[in-house]
Amino acid sequence: MKTIAPFANPLYVMTKPVGSLCNLRCKYCYYLEKSYLYSDEPATERFAMDDKTLENFIRQYIEAQTMPQVLFTWHGGEPLMRPISFYKRVIELQQRYARGHQIDNCIQTNGTMLTDEWCDFFHKNNWLVGISIDGPQEFHDEYRRARGNQPSFYKVMRGINLLKKHHVEWNAMGVVNDFNADYPLEVYHFYKDIGCQFIQFAPIIERILHHTDGRHLASVADKEEGELAEFSVTPEQYAAFACSIFDEWVRHDVGKIYIQLFDSTLARWIGQQPGVCAMAETCGHAAVIEHNGDVFSCDHFVFPEYLLGNINHNSITAMMYSDRQQAFGRAKRNQLPTQCKSCEWLFACNGGCPKDRFCQTADGEDGLNYLCEGYRQFFSHVAPYMDYMKNELLHHRPPANVMLMHSS
Repeated sequence: MKTIAPFANPLYVMTKPVGSLCNLRCKYCYYLEKSYLYSDEPATERFAMDDKTLENFIRQYIEAQTMPQVLFTWHGGEPLMRPISFYKRVIELQQRYARGHQIDNCIQTNGTMLTDEWCDFFHKNNWLVGISIDGPQEFHDEYRRARGNQPSFYKVMRGINLLKKHHVEWNAMGVVNDFNADYPLEVYHFYKDIGCQFIQFAPIIERILHHTDGRHLASVADKEEGELAEFSVTPEQYAAFACSIFDEWVRHDVGKIYIQLFDSTLARWIGQQPGVCAMAETCGHAAVIEHNGDVFSCDHFVFPEYLLGNINHNSITAMMYSDRQQAFGRAKRNQLPTQCKSCEWLFACNGGCPKDRFCQTADGEDGLNYLCEGYRQFFSHVAPYMDYMKNELLHHRPPANVMLMHSS
């Protein structure tokens, strides 16, 4: 594989130490079916990253970085299905190969398996914990259920309370779906009520397309149209959801509550890189590694067509700087339809995530993002406030002054 100059952004590989294995059966989860990719593995080896793969990854990942800070993100499935001993080994290997780098760790969990022991470990080692929770019980339990269709809300809340008890830094990730999207303020006030200061909203959009190997979700590489999954949020819902929460936030919570969508939008307004890759001009610097060492172009592209190689046979540097991965990253910009190129909001959304570009423009051109109309509504709605906050930043004043726009 040909190598080129390092990425302008830090190289990032999300790690799935248990693959798609999870104790929940969320109805909208796009990870669960990835188990079909590894159906030929012996039962004793399935969904467990072995020590050789773990060490190869940690060593190569640190060596490949061009920045002094290195962020490890542990994901799943449910990463707490590996024992604490696995993560103690992680820290041991990180210390062995750090070579002066600052090592940070974050882990994304459904929170149901958290215990005092886990929380003590996270606190002592300064790990950031992301909790997947979709709002109050009625909205969370609509789709986030355990085996046997059992609700999970109370177990998640128990986990959050344990994190607070042990003073663990945590944030929330809420999936915006066809149900909770109609209740934006109930969802937002819930996060505030439980003391969450950092919130990420992830719109769920999936198409159903059955494959011969048992998978039923479509990828961008699938040319068949597919049927939109019933839990998918509509563009109009997403816009109304985001605008309603923004109106509440911009009046009361700027500088107190940090919402990834709003922070990333402001970053684009002032010409900086956003905190979310979907709004960046190009992608390709963030990949995912499965439990067996397979590396895919992106965590939304864990499909056979996007397999870059395996950490036990190929180096991270070679895979991430390969012509193939570079082309994957540039395609986000290069394959924009004409309608996007002439859009006044292109600087802000950059066409959105490539996984959602399965619609046609008004002229019949392929490659339009499913959420396009929702993005247009949102950016139009927030523009006056973004202009104000941009001006405040340019004059070295806090953007929270935007709240004065509504003061009497």
